[in-house]
Amino acid sequence: MKPTLVLLHGLASNSTRWWDFVARTRLKDWKILRPDLRGATEVRERGSRDRGRINMRIWCDDLARLLDAEGATRAVLAGHCLGANIALNFAARYPGRTAGLALIEPMPPDALAGGIRRLAYFRPLLYVLAWGAMACNLLGIYRRRLEPMDLEQWDRAVQSGRKDLEGYASPLADLRYLPFAAYVQGLAAMGDPLPDLAQIRCPTLVLISSHSTMTDPARTRAIMQAIPGVEIVQVDAEHWIATEQPEAMCRAIEDWIARQGLERAA
Repeated sequence: MKPTLVLLHGLASNSTRWWDFVARTRLKDWKILRPDLRGATEVRERGSRDRGRINMRIWCDDLARLLDAEGATRAVLAGHCLGANIALNFAARYPGRTAGLALIEPMPPDALAGGIRRLAYFRPLLYVLAWGAMACNLLGIYRRRLEPMDLEQWDRAVQSGRKDLEGYASPLADLRYLPFAAYVQGLAAMGDPLPDLAQIRCPTLVLISSHSTMTDPARTRAIMQAIPGVEIVQVDAEHWIATEQPEAMCRAIEDWIARQGLERAA
């Protein structure tokens, strides 16, 4: 059976986040899964799961069901931003199913910075807004059409200089692509406490942006060092490592997998 690598996108993102990695990677003998997390897909039907309740437990249970459906007993998880936090929570909830973690710009609540830190103070309000939106959805009040999000096009525009990175962190822009209830629940989840990092026993790689606009890099490093045996690599980026430094990200993950012998463990 092929070893399995699961790629988990972040907030206001979807599976297209990983277009470059999938095209570039030398992990051709691996089964690479890149699911759309609950709340991240275009939905049209009333009662869709993407307009319902979302939290860390639900995301982790969705991931366990995905592995079951793929016949994968264990997997290496790579996650960006909120996806990294989900990967950590999955490792804590399902340690026997986690062969390794590649955490790309994880978001420890105590290291949040800028606007995302200010939003964390309003988590109760975010949940109230989400519940109100879900109630409206049940009454049939919701947008019938959401714009498709293609991050390959966005990334290529940034890499060619035709677009800047600001479009990746604009709530008004994000809501063109995502259900309101799902988006605010995702924002609220950024403030969820991380599991006990000292109890994470699988090989772990952490990639931290040196000029992060979302977290304090030094604080993130200090927090992540609680994971036993963690490897931490600093990347010259602002937050969107897969866009800004796709080659460095891909090679760092591949080299770490090789060093850890994870092709035999996954």
